[in-house]
Amino acid sequence: MKMGFYLKMAWSGIYKNKRLYTPYILTCMGMVMMYYIVAFLCASEVLSAMPGGDVVQQMMRLGRGVIGVFAVIFLFYTNSFLVRRRKKEFGLYNILGMGKWNLARVLLRENLITAVLALAGGLTAGIVFSKFAELGAVNLLLGEISFSLKLDMEAVWGTVKLFAGIFLLILINGLRQIRLASPIELLRSENVGERPPKANWFVAAAGAALLGTAYYMAVSIDNPVDALVWFFVAVIMVIVATYLLFIAGSVVICRILQKNKSYYYKTGHFVSVSSMTYRMKRNGAGLASICILSTMVLVMLSGTVCLYVGAEDSMRTRYPRNINLTVAMQDPGEFDSDSTEAVRQLAGGILQANGQEPEMVLDYRTAYLGSVIRDGRIATYDSAAYSFQTDSYADTWEIFIVPLEDYNRLTGENETLEPDEVLVCATKYRYEEETVAFGDETPRRVKRTVEKFVDNGVDAMQIIPSLYVVVPDFDACVRPMMQIADARGNRLVNFTWFYGFDLEAETEVQIDIQRQIMEKLHSLSLEQNQLSAVSCEGAAAERAGFYGIYGGLFFLGILLGIVFLFAAVLIMYYKQISEGYEDQARFEIMRKVGMTGKEIRQSINSQILTVFFLPLLTAGLHLAFAFPLMHKLLVLFSLTNLRLLITVTVCCYLVFALFYMLMQRITSKAYYAIVRGA
Repeated sequence: MKMGFYLKMAWSGIYKNKRLYTPYILTCMGMVMMYYIVAFLCASEVLSAMPGGDVVQQMMRLGRGVIGVFAVIFLFYTNSFLVRRRKKEFGLYNILGMGKWNLARVLLRENLITAVLALAGGLTAGIVFSKFAELGAVNLLLGEISFSLKLDMEAVWGTVKLFAGIFLLILINGLRQIRLASPIELLRSENVGERPPKANWFVAAAGAALLGTAYYMAVSIDNPVDALVWFFVAVIMVIVATYLLFIAGSVVICRILQKNKSYYYKTGHFVSVSSMTYRMKRNGAGLASICILSTMVLVMLSGTVCLYVGAEDSMRTRYPRNINLTVAMQDPGEFDSDSTEAVRQLAGGILQANGQEPEMVLDYRTAYLGSVIRDGRIATYDSAAYSFQTDSYADTWEIFIVPLEDYNRLTGENETLEPDEVLVCATKYRYEEETVAFGDETPRRVKRTVEKFVDNGVDAMQIIPSLYVVVPDFDACVRPMMQIADARGNRLVNFTWFYGFDLEAETEVQIDIQRQIMEKLHSLSLEQNQLSAVSCEGAAAERAGFYGIYGGLFFLGILLGIVFLFAAVLIMYYKQISEGYEDQARFEIMRKVGMTGKEIRQSINSQILTVFFLPLLTAGLHLAFAFPLMHKLLVLFSLTNLRLLITVTVCCYLVFALFYMLMQRITSKAYYAIVRGA
């Protein structure tokens, strides 16, 4: 046979099966395009030169790995639809005289055509849209936009190598299936596994129990640190439970519907329910995949959009004032020394020289220590007098002891406390105890729980919660703790003075003032030996890096969301196609026995509405139960705006639902066309 013969057969096979190959090739192009865009951003000189761009590029490298792994799994999964449909055709060729070696040569050329189209189309689209992606990333980082277009050959070569490897593995898998199957098996491949599965009540009950346990974990965990630990466990449980319920539970439901004679023995329900029952085992896995992908898109977009929109709130938590000074002390007596006054005068002099006035001045003292809390008793690690075991992250706290006079000055209140009373304010996690005891001392009664106290930025940098304890006798309370040390002799209690202020000045001016203060502080710390450490942070100088993290997460969420949407839509489409071919013969028989076209359409609508809206509703249920965990995890990122999270999550679900219904309507047309024999 001439070499052109195999190429012609390969192209003819693709064209005749264009209903299957067109979306597959388009999806391959989309995967190639997304991978190139992310690889391009990883090496973008524009991003790397921007403040915060290095953070975005680190996240893009993570996204590149995720997309690469997902592309391997997903393209193998979708290719199985093509292979299954083409096996009958290859079996016929085999019986008519074409050997398996000839079939392999046809399959090789089909894969080459698919790979060339996917790489050429995907790279072309990726090169075009990579600049738009770069502009979007620059805009998220609040940077200046450049309109130069650049081709990154390293990203091109990396993309070609990855997807050439994927297509090679797909080819090897296809050749393996053809080689191992006999001509009769190839001809009957579409009917393999068509035996109706039995209702497996045990598996369905196991799935329901697993899902119920995951939901209970999501709504019962109160501590954000515990939420971080158990989040991925709950995710795995939900994924497994979803597959069990869609595969086994759906069959159980179909059996229950069949036993309901008033429902089952109707024209619109009889065909759809019996058809779903007959092959729900295979359909259930596809529906579960759509549900899981939809949930991933919703959770990812809701979280990242909320983080980016609420970035300014989070930044205010991390940097409570435009300029923030932190002075570490060796002894509480140093708080009233000349050193603190020298820092105030230093900052005031620089502000006066720049024509600025401090606003919203933050000025208070603390003694802080890492500790565990059990039954209202605060104890440090490594101390024999204070130690006890902890088996939960919920016991771990960062304790800040604040003088009552500083609290009143900051809040403008005139609070009074008895010697055995305290005020408390907890972050990330509610403090439920009615007393507080430092080590072995007599417990102090919590007079009042303060909902909000002045942030110092330390709490925003750690995942464990903080507890501010306002005491009337600061010096007497903290001096006994100075003797507590760990096994290496390091003191566990630290003393810090927080001093900060806002400025009505442009960003450049604030950055310059911070630079001047840092230079003067360095000289002062050398002169004042009692100042063990002095630091100065500015919100203006750190804004780029801060938006690099939140903007990078948001951008990565968008890219991965698009990739997962590709997957969900393609699975949805192939389910419609495969079910259309399977139902075509059945509905043809129904027409011959008197079923009208209207009744057939009603039956089809019943089946499609039942099957394809189930993943959307289940994804919404997963999202609703995941919401408490999402909220607690975002608290670790210093985002406590619950109303914003609710609004963003609801909007994301509604937008996704509209998109889902649109895709369902488009893909269902292919099903109708096949069933009608078009």
